[in-house]
Amino acid sequence: MAYSAILVDLKDGVATITLNRPEKMNAYNAAMGAELSQAFADLDANDEVRVVVVTGAGRAFCAGADLSATGGDTFNYDKRRERGEAPVRPAIRPWNMKKPVIGAINGPAVGVGITLPMQWDIRVAAESARMGFVFVRRGVIPEALSLWTVARQIGLARANELLMTGKIISAREALEFGIVTHVWPDAEFMDKVREMANDIAQNTAPVSVAITKRLIWGLLGEDEMGKAEAADHKAFQWTGKQPDAHEGVTAFLQKRKPAWKMKPSKDFPDFIPEIK
Repeated sequence: MAYSAILVDLKDGVATITLNRPEKMNAYNAAMGAELSQAFADLDANDEVRVVVVTGAGRAFCAGADLSATGGDTFNYDKRRERGEAPVRPAIRPWNMKKPVIGAINGPAVGVGITLPMQWDIRVAAESARMGFVFVRRGVIPEALSLWTVARQIGLARANELLMTGKIISAREALEFGIVTHVWPDAEFMDKVREMANDIAQNTAPVSVAITKRLIWGLLGEDEMGKAEAADHKAFQWTGKQPDAHEGVTAFLQKRKPAWKMKPSKDFPDFIPEIK
């Protein structure tokens, strides 16, 4: 597929998506949203892809919604539908992907530029990055499920401060809040990101990672410990009987790299449903 707002590259099991509107600091528009979602769906269906990295071209990750295109009507979806600008339904939701998604926040990430990464699995930042859930400063509320994801991932008190003030924070502050797990110097940033992604691609069992991801997201809303225990016990018992469990243990004992046999496209267990 030809893209206009993103770039996609695949190397050694790592798919890198680059938000590619550097002249607009990668401001998010309808084309970018549709292309990003389609790329997620296509890469998730490709068993050669073990992990997906999303970063930004130029000095920014994503400066939020492209306000210059629609002005004061940016968030008025009724008016935008009248002009034929209805939002495109996502081809896949990130939490239903079988591949982990790393948000490599290389520069400013505000508005949708940070709420979308909160739907992904791992977020890391360059030292110069800045982040902000700025919606209340634009007369709207935080979107892209961030009222759900942020509190669950960093705790209610921290979420309240970030979402209700809309303030911009530094990469180091984002690390303290728990928004990102690592902050690396700008000059080393993408090398460190690739090192993390390559570790997943080269050393983990793809179906095991897919199941782990689905259960992590799926159990976020489970408040009965017994049901959560039953879900992970069933999945653990199932994986223990599969070829990759035998291969993983045998490779460890023989001090060699494992040769995984199972593929997410055909070996993902049907008793673990998509998240609604």
